Amino acid sequence: MDNLLKQIGNRILNRRKQLRMTQEELAEKAGITPQTISSAELGKKALRPENIIRICSSLGISTDYLLLGEINTNDQSILLSKISTLPPIQYRHLEDIINSFIQALEEREAQSSK
Repeated sequence: MDNLLKQIGNRILNRRKQLRMTQEELAEKAGITPQTISSAELGKKALRPENIIRICSSLGISTDYLLLGEINTNDQSILLSKISTLPPIQYRHLEDIINSFIQALEEREAQSSK
């Protein structure tokens, strides 16, 4: 159970940092205390179900991702809705970035398997 709580805490921490939010900002947005966020990120205490939902909503992630580390169709649709609002030129730039990222991962994987 401790390992699961730490994994959940790491997912909260990583997403919060990705969004450039402080613990206080996330707590305010989720309507919970900064201490709850801190305890969750450190994997010290299990979250109540209603707080899991609030945190996920505030971070724009699914409960599947938070609890299991799995990307589901809800996560994909959130990303697709963001992409669909891009003007064509930005869409193509994003496509180039994604292609470069995938190529770099494949090259890195090929080098590490040698």
